[in-house]
Amino acid sequence: MSTRNPTAESADQVFNTPTIVILVAGLSMLGQFAIATYLPAFTVMTQALDASPTQVQQSLSAYLLPFALMIPWHGAISDAIGRRRMILAGNALFAVGSLMCAMAPSMTLLYAGRAIQGMSAGAGVIIGRAMVRDVFHGSDAQKIMALVAMIFALSPALAPVCGGWLLLWAGWRSIFIFLAVLSVALVVITWIFVPETLPPSSRHTLHPVALARAYAALFTKPRFLALALANAAVNLGIYLYVLAAPSFVVKHLGLGEQSFGYLFVPIVVGLIAGAAVAHRAAGRGSPARSVILGHLVMIVAGVINIGINAMHATPMPWDLVALPIFALGMMMTQPSLQVMALDCFPERRGLASSCYVTVQQFGNFLSSALLVPLLLGNTLNMAFGMAILQCLGLLVFCIAMRSGGSD
Repeated sequence: MSTRNPTAESADQVFNTPTIVILVAGLSMLGQFAIATYLPAFTVMTQALDASPTQVQQSLSAYLLPFALMIPWHGAISDAIGRRRMILAGNALFAVGSLMCAMAPSMTLLYAGRAIQGMSAGAGVIIGRAMVRDVFHGSDAQKIMALVAMIFALSPALAPVCGGWLLLWAGWRSIFIFLAVLSVALVVITWIFVPETLPPSSRHTLHPVALARAYAALFTKPRFLALALANAAVNLGIYLYVLAAPSFVVKHLGLGEQSFGYLFVPIVVGLIAGAAVAHRAAGRGSPARSVILGHLVMIVAGVINIGINAMHATPMPWDLVALPIFALGMMMTQPSLQVMALDCFPERRGLASSCYVTVQQFGNFLSSALLVPLLLGNTLNMAFGMAILQCLGLLVFCIAMRSGGSD
């Protein structure tokens, strides 16, 4: 069976596997860096901007809500004008937002800069995945997605560690200058190395009526919606700890602002291990089998996490034991869920990629604004929250499998 998409022959002649893996992973990592790099600076920013801890915490929401609201448009626009232009525009705008944050004299301008970052950061995440499906399909697509995930998995550990040391060496504003430099570097790399993967013959109009019909068709397809929710639920399970990191690391673990690696490194080890397992498993069984196996691993992690916290074990290191296991199981599900979801609409992969990630990011926003503040006061509550989200993910995945032949 052919493993290349015949509609992207020109791009295929330029792209080799290492190139597309590194580029797509780099584009995807920018959004994660925008979330996690400045987490160690929360306390210092509270003092510097004369703000409350809650106001600084809400700068996450100021980023995540525009991120979620703009994601449906990145893919649709790239389906109309091409992938490359959207990547260049998105990264340039992200650089502007980062510099606004770096110069912010008050929370108002910081919120504005974070909103611009959120509006633009999703372009790389969305379009990178669509580019993979433009060029590869079948088991090759699963393998590429898994390789991208392995590199992307480094970002939750690298981002707060970089932020912690930048804070120590050059102050909190240097963190946002660093983000601006990263986005400018991606503009340069994209300009030089990234070809267009969507030929004009495969593009779609942005006419409002046609676009509305496409969105309606996608969000009324039970299989696609259930797969998107299945992905969002398991990601939220681990994101509870990522978004609550300032309180979890400093308050619950009793560590300092340069110690975020104690939380993120174990999670990243699990993510990389899970992506490696998913890469090796691609083509050796059905995608559904990989997802179910991943959930079995996450169930084990949830039981361990609840048990440790119910016994009131010493936070260090016991509160961290279950997290890499959960991350391993979660990442085992990711490449298969992505490919299955995008294959629901092979003719509109950009739009499908947008809406798939929109569901996840809107969940992240709700978690940051509502769920994390509700649970972060107690590690047992966080353990139950992670387990419940995983069970919800398994439930909606089973619904997706049941609806596979009916829509």
